[in-house]
Amino acid sequence: MVLSKTWQNFFRETGEMSRFTWRFFAHGFKPRYEFAEFFRQCFLIGYKSLPLIGLTGFILGLVLTLQLRPSLIDYGVESQLPAMVGIAIVREIGPVITALIFAGKIGSSIGAELGSMKVTEQIDAMEVSGTNPFKYLVVTRVLAATLMLPVLVILSDGISLYGSYLGVNIRGITSFNLFFKQVFDALSFSDLSPAFIKTFFFGFAVGMIGCYKGYNSQKGTEGVGRSANSAVVVSSLLIFIIDLVVVQVTDILGLN
Repeated sequence: MVLSKTWQNFFRETGEMSRFTWRFFAHGFKPRYEFAEFFRQCFLIGYKSLPLIGLTGFILGLVLTLQLRPSLIDYGVESQLPAMVGIAIVREIGPVITALIFAGKIGSSIGAELGSMKVTEQIDAMEVSGTNPFKYLVVTRVLAATLMLPVLVILSDGISLYGSYLGVNIRGITSFNLFFKQVFDALSFSDLSPAFIKTFFFGFAVGMIGCYKGYNSQKGTEGVGRSANSAVVVSSLLIFIIDLVVVQVTDILGLN
């Protein structure tokens, strides 16, 4: 049975992406190390993304609290609102929503930046000049994305919980200490560890897909737009797939 063109393109793309990822692991940790560019990318990817992710996290916590409150009042368990919001944000909503925002901002940025460099032959010029473009452009960005997303998720969770605290106090009075005591009493190590560990995989996926799409961009300026767009779409899809796998693994290991 002959595979359709769509499936052929899918398997070819998957193979090329796997080879690109293997190249990262095979050559990415060998000297020479581009520390200056790595720290610059950490600043651009991490610090520059904080305002958007922080605002998103604040609105998320506030809206989630306002939406859950009427339902909990109907069942007479309004006092459990801080615990429910805390578990929902820390375990699932915070990491996934933050990763999706991160993919939209950073994935498209990396794809467009490297795509522009590819079509204008700047990457070829780096190879001619003796610089290793893969180490300088790809390794630094992937490592920065992998390390910065967990930090952003932690900050986003904290800001979300503060937004939830304000939401609780819109129609009631709850002290800051009591609210966060209820949140942390409801959380356990099994809630925190899987949620934190999977953010490294989210960041790696976003950085790797963005670099792959940009590094292999073609067809001039039109290809740059396609690279940025496909980087966001594929990264977002991988985030959901990784999240599904982590949930299944933690369920098998009895961590849920």
